Amino acid sequence: MTIRTHLTKLLGASLLVTAALPAFADEIVVATTGGLMRNTLEEQMYLPFQEATGTEVIPFDIEVPDQWARAEGMVRSGNVEFDIVTATGPDLVDKADMLLDIPCDTLENVKKFGLEGACTTKGVARTTGGMVLTYNTETFADKAPKNWADFWNVAEFPGPRGLPDTGDRDWWVPAAALLADGVERKDLFPLDLDRAYKKLDEIRPHIAVWWKTGNQVQQIMRDKEVVMTMSYSGRSLATIKDGAPLAMAWDGAMRDTGYMSILKDAPNPEGALKYIDFFYGNSDGHPGFMEKVGYATSSSAGLAKLPEEEQKLFATYPANYEVLVDPDFNWIGENRAMLRDRWTSWLAQ
Repeated sequence: MTIRTHLTKLLGASLLVTAALPAFADEIVVATTGGLMRNTLEEQMYLPFQEATGTEVIPFDIEVPDQWARAEGMVRSGNVEFDIVTATGPDLVDKADMLLDIPCDTLENVKKFGLEGACTTKGVARTTGGMVLTYNTETFADKAPKNWADFWNVAEFPGPRGLPDTGDRDWWVPAAALLADGVERKDLFPLDLDRAYKKLDEIRPHIAVWWKTGNQVQQIMRDKEVVMTMSYSGRSLATIKDGAPLAMAWDGAMRDTGYMSILKDAPNPEGALKYIDFFYGNSDGHPGFMEKVGYATSSSAGLAKLPEEEQKLFATYPANYEVLVDPDFNWIGENRAMLRDRWTSWLAQ
């Protein structure tokens, strides 16, 4: 049984009957994480797209590493069933041979509303956040940390810290170390790893938690196990909205973008491109999506529909976006194994 047949049976009642949609002329399968992300995309994007175009969206819940393993198997067998997959920046390099080239110039809504760099050869930005410095506002009521140099400054900003041992920590954390050591954002890549790890040796005794999940970083912030930490901006935002006394310092945050990519030999690449362009043109869906998932889209029209004070909590707010680290994904992708080995061996010391 194919993914399309199986999921159509499983999801038919909820998507077709409940929404009272007509029969669809064609369909696309979108592979992305489940839970809140899937449910919000379904509400704000999938169903409106189906109603507007007659193309059914079949969501397939899967974590990104498992998605790539499955997609690679599809490519080997010649039976590709995913149309749109979720990609990180390094994936656009690592998995480039599996991905369709995106004709950015033909996507009118992406051209009109997309932020600079939103459309790349192998993927179009879906969500953008930052690996951001998040700190306790009660601990630092008189003077707040503003950047990674302050994170390293344990004399003026004392207290236990947190750093990630998950995701792309093998370039996120060394990049933060180099910024703390005075390297300009524009000069970060290629990363000087010897200099970065020398700087990391300084902060290591002050790291109370090497956190591994989004839930964990929220918990250590709520429980005040740390006074500041690198965190996913969406997790920080959720914790702030829950009432925790926290704030985010965006200067030098690592831009963390999830992309929509299309597999080569996808069954419906035209429908996939139509959906991606619709995603950018459906500006009414962006505010609700952003508020629920805690991450910004790269649509300028969507951000503008939020109140100004809310806009400031997202990575794509202009004052925040201009101070994010713009990663060199070509260099990161080409050196991924080396970066991972260097990180693993250092942390094990």
